[in-house]
Amino acid sequence: MSCSLLEFCRLQELKTVRDYLFQSQKNEPVEEKNQTENDVSWETAEWESAWDSGENKEEETTSATKVEEEPTEQRAPWLQDCVVSLSPCSDLLVVAREQKAVFLSAKWRTDDGGREEMTLAVSWTGTLSTDEGSSTGRPDWTCVVVGFNTGYVRFYTENGVLLLAQLLHEDPVLRLKCRTYEIPRHPGVTEQHEELSILYPASMVTIDGFSLFQSLRACKNQVARAAAAGSDVIQPPPLAYKKWGLQDMDAIVDHCSVDEERFYPRGVSCFSQGKPPAMSQYVTVGGGPYTGFYYAVEGSSQPLLSHVALAIHHLICLLLTFFVCFSLFPHSGWLGWNKHKNEEEAVQKQKPKVEPATPLTIRFGLPDSRRHGESICLSPCNTLAGVTDDFGRVTLLDLARGVAIRMWKGYRDAQLGWLQVPEERVDRELSPSASHPRRHALFLVIYAPRRGILEVWGMQHGPRVGAFTVGKHCRLLYAGYRLMGVNSVTSKGWQLHTQQVCLLDPITGALRTVNIPFHLALSDKKSERAKDMHLLKKLTTLLRSREVEPDPDEVDPALQQLCSSQLKLLQLYSDIQQLHSAAVTETCPENEESLEGIEEELSRIGPTLQRYAQLTTRPSVSFAQDSPNSLLPAQAFLSQMECTEGEELRVIRGSETQWNQLGNFMFWGCLCGKSPLHKMCDTLQQAGISPQQLLSLLLSVWLQREKEVLQKPEETVKNLHTLLIALSNMKGAVEDSWDPQSISPWWQQVRTTCIQSHNAAAALLAAFVAHRATKASITSRADSKFQSEWEAVSLELEQWLVCVRQLEDVLVLQTLLLVPPPQGATGGAAPQCSIKTLLEGGTGGIADSISKWVFRHNLAPERLKEILQKKEEADEKLEQKSGEGKEPEEGNQEDTDRTAELLVAVCQRFPHSLSPDLLSAHCCWEYVEGQYLWCAVEHLKLVSSPHIQLGISAMMWSTFIVKRFSAAAYLMEKDVGMGDKAVTSFLGCCVQLLQILMEADSAVEEVSAPELSMEEAWCGAEGPASLAEMALEQRGVHYPLVQHHCLVASLLHAAMTFSLKVKPLSLFDSKGKNAFFRDLTTIQLMPSGDMDPCLVSIRQEFLLRVLTAWVQAINDPSISASGNTSPSPPSNGPKADWWPSLCLELGSLLQVNPDILRRHLVCELYSQGLDPRAEEAREHVMLEVEDKDVLGSQLLVLTGQRLSYCLLHSQSQTQSAMELLARLPPTLCTWIKAMDPSELRCPLVPLSQTSRLVGRLVEILPENHAQYSLALHLLEAVEALSAEG
Repeated sequence: MSCSLLEFCRLQELKTVRDYLFQSQKNEPVEEKNQTENDVSWETAEWESAWDSGENKEEETTSATKVEEEPTEQRAPWLQDCVVSLSPCSDLLVVAREQKAVFLSAKWRTDDGGREEMTLAVSWTGTLSTDEGSSTGRPDWTCVVVGFNTGYVRFYTENGVLLLAQLLHEDPVLRLKCRTYEIPRHPGVTEQHEELSILYPASMVTIDGFSLFQSLRACKNQVARAAAAGSDVIQPPPLAYKKWGLQDMDAIVDHCSVDEERFYPRGVSCFSQGKPPAMSQYVTVGGGPYTGFYYAVEGSSQPLLSHVALAIHHLICLLLTFFVCFSLFPHSGWLGWNKHKNEEEAVQKQKPKVEPATPLTIRFGLPDSRRHGESICLSPCNTLAGVTDDFGRVTLLDLARGVAIRMWKGYRDAQLGWLQVPEERVDRELSPSASHPRRHALFLVIYAPRRGILEVWGMQHGPRVGAFTVGKHCRLLYAGYRLMGVNSVTSKGWQLHTQQVCLLDPITGALRTVNIPFHLALSDKKSERAKDMHLLKKLTTLLRSREVEPDPDEVDPALQQLCSSQLKLLQLYSDIQQLHSAAVTETCPENEESLEGIEEELSRIGPTLQRYAQLTTRPSVSFAQDSPNSLLPAQAFLSQMECTEGEELRVIRGSETQWNQLGNFMFWGCLCGKSPLHKMCDTLQQAGISPQQLLSLLLSVWLQREKEVLQKPEETVKNLHTLLIALSNMKGAVEDSWDPQSISPWWQQVRTTCIQSHNAAAALLAAFVAHRATKASITSRADSKFQSEWEAVSLELEQWLVCVRQLEDVLVLQTLLLVPPPQGATGGAAPQCSIKTLLEGGTGGIADSISKWVFRHNLAPERLKEILQKKEEADEKLEQKSGEGKEPEEGNQEDTDRTAELLVAVCQRFPHSLSPDLLSAHCCWEYVEGQYLWCAVEHLKLVSSPHIQLGISAMMWSTFIVKRFSAAAYLMEKDVGMGDKAVTSFLGCCVQLLQILMEADSAVEEVSAPELSMEEAWCGAEGPASLAEMALEQRGVHYPLVQHHCLVASLLHAAMTFSLKVKPLSLFDSKGKNAFFRDLTTIQLMPSGDMDPCLVSIRQEFLLRVLTAWVQAINDPSISASGNTSPSPPSNGPKADWWPSLCLELGSLLQVNPDILRRHLVCELYSQGLDPRAEEAREHVMLEVEDKDVLGSQLLVLTGQRLSYCLLHSQSQTQSAMELLARLPPTLCTWIKAMDPSELRCPLVPLSQTSRLVGRLVEILPENHAQYSLALHLLEAVEALSAEG
């Protein structure tokens, strides 16, 4: 039972209503209407165009008389220009426009079929009537509250008699909202007070419902007495109200008033009294903020409504229905109805005093500068509210928390309403919590006029439970309140029917309400039971409403056929159960010949099957109801079988689980050898099930229960062979006209199932069996035809040979992929592969699978290279085991060796797809996708083909590297998403990648491109191009541009390694900067000629700083030599020996004098006290120094600084040293005193090293050098000091 849209009333005299409201347009002269085609008589051409629905453009300019004769269906949109409101009891409808209003009252009439139906007919059109009536069981009278643009609020009866008028504020009235009494559904919930709230542009007035009820009752009595006396003078009492000035919102268009409660609102500190204050919550919508929450603290608590009810119990007979019409903006004082214009002016002159508003600041809101609210609709439980806005969104607010909890989009100009559905008594009696109060379900009704759809949504996060296609000009009428004057005493036993939400269709005049069953709000198993109870109740009602005279002799043929088919299915179910419980006495000697050689095949693949079984039988969690050994219920069996017209049975293919359960029920006992095979096949054949469906069920259970099959492979294989032969001998399995030289659909079905299966071992065993069964069938057919001893050759057997070969390859590959990764490696489930997935993966699918396995196992590139070398050795000598090699870091040695053997076996089965170059290329790509760039570069180095290496490097650079590399260059001192160590490693990998790219580009012309090929069994691969194919299709790079990027990468790497503050791009001119980060295949304008001396000076300074930092790093024990804290290898650390040579190479590219770099390096080594390293560098560097005089002078100064420290500044000065200083020549002594040893980084150096340095100085300096004699004096002084020391 679903929700429905029920019509309960229909409007009459719509034409009369329309003519009265639009009388001013109707009475205009015909001549003015006929002036032009588009100059219509009414206010706008769009209005009449919408009215006529565009069906006949010529009728737009016809006379008013003809317009009156148009059917109602063509004039429906006129209602959109009117204000429409319906009373909660649905007994009064008001339609108003500008200065006119029409009241339609409820009437009952009898239709042609004799049934009574409710209609709404015109009861008043603006002319006063003194007739007043009352009907028993209905509200005595209805009050209409009207807000005016002058600020007045007036109260009228249903006959247009003015009861009360009061000026509350001097701004136009925007909205009128009413709140009436609601019975508390739960203990502890406060009663809802009655209240009328009036919204103005910047303020709000609230009137207590109890005082308003008394005032209106008194006014009505005065009007009745005045009418009886023939007078129209009454003295209405003033209304007691509260006015709040709503602040901190730019614009307010709608509001809702939540009932008074005692609570601490958000942002309010605790009060001193023991209980929280009574506060009223007001929620407004508009702009700036989009939604505002106001809290008004009451001065004193309201009296309990139950106490008030006892005092006014005698007044409750006059029940009052509040009917609120939204704001009407008259221009000439309509609804004064008995007053002339001069009387209205007199009233205006006597305008009463307006009380000022009490300021009320906003507590909090939902700010959204671009969104403006249009309306808000409060739920009956006062906890939720729906808000519409100008973005076409409907937002659900939680008023207690002040947050938006749900939003719908695509509902522009939406109209909202709420439905509160109580739980039915039948459901409550069956509920275990029947003693608890009845539950209520809350639904939100959304009418989207632009889409012409009415939707019902469950709260708060429920689904859409109903949708109805309605017209685009309907009006959703939702009052949101009930009767006024009801309290806890008088509400008992009161069952007045009210409609919560009504939809008015102006085309048909129908008023419809939404009927929603309670069970649609349930989301658990109780929902099904509740739905069944609804259906049972509906069926019972339907049967009682009809008089049925059953004829026992008449039997429905369809029912008889259904019963017959069900009996047949139940008999088959019973026969299968009996066969499973019967003893097995069958023997099949005739099938043993076709199984010859199966034992050899099983023994050949036995080790692989054993390893595969070990890897697939890992502990896992399963549930008893999901066990394949559970008995199939008869109900499930019947739901999956059906009888066709030809008395045959057909299996209904449901879910995979249901299909496997049915296969287990039929064939698993036979495969285990516990049930008679031939009897089972005969029983199924006699039942009329097609052999194709039986074959599908057999293969599904065989593949599903792979673990049990591998426990006893010999026995299960024989049973599968017997079943397969029996099924193939059935009628309709293998066609009698089948030519062995063509493909058989029967065996193709088996082959397709094996190709698509991810259970490699079970699929291979099934292929073995099917291959031999096919071969036996073809041989028997050939013998019967030709009586020849020649072996039959057919296309079918060739297909099976290829399939078996592919399945063997898949089994070995799947076994390798099932090997779990070592602890701590990258996790993830093992991928499942099949022949189909590998073929669809293209020519590189196999290498891609292995590369993912290498990545999951974190297999080092050196280890992979070692295993591939073992594979080459195994190819040369297959019997030799490849167990030698380095001991792995993780896991057991034996398991690792077995894993390596598996990888070697896979590579042997795929010699072309898993060649070292292809596998290394795929591993490189897998690691770079996983953000392990260093490992990717190491794998890239293993690629021997420069063509593949060049393509992979270019693809890596353009896809993964260049954007991050440019970010590191531009934002060296800012965050680029990585830490300093990660940036250093990344830049080092960039340098290596660009160096590989340059080397590969240089070697491409010397080596021919490799030819890619596939294994013969896998030549049918179709899919995306392999990585190697894409690499070979890459365009060649521009070598100078690559070198330019390698240069800046080296500078960045050096700056990050030694923590040098530098702006790397400032080391290049404008041409060099423009060439950066361009496509490496394009030709760019590169720097040429001599550089600016200032730029060269900056470059030289940077390289000198790099050399200085390297010398400091090699002598700093705090810096690890291997760089263990960095993901980079040891050779890339700050102590790497290649930094000096790199600086010299960079200097030649940056036009820096290399002689300056060499001299600086030697001097820095001696200054650091690293004389042995300096002597090693001296043998290589000094031989290349061009200006040795300058180097000698620099070393002479360094030697003088050492002697100055030893003789003058050392704390361990001796008397012999002072005597030696006195004996030195005055010139030498003065020179030594002028030296500053603080410039030395390590001044305390053994005298033996200084003596060797001075001796080397004498050799370097020529005899005619100005400081040669000074060097000789230094040599004598050092030797003397060494002798005395």
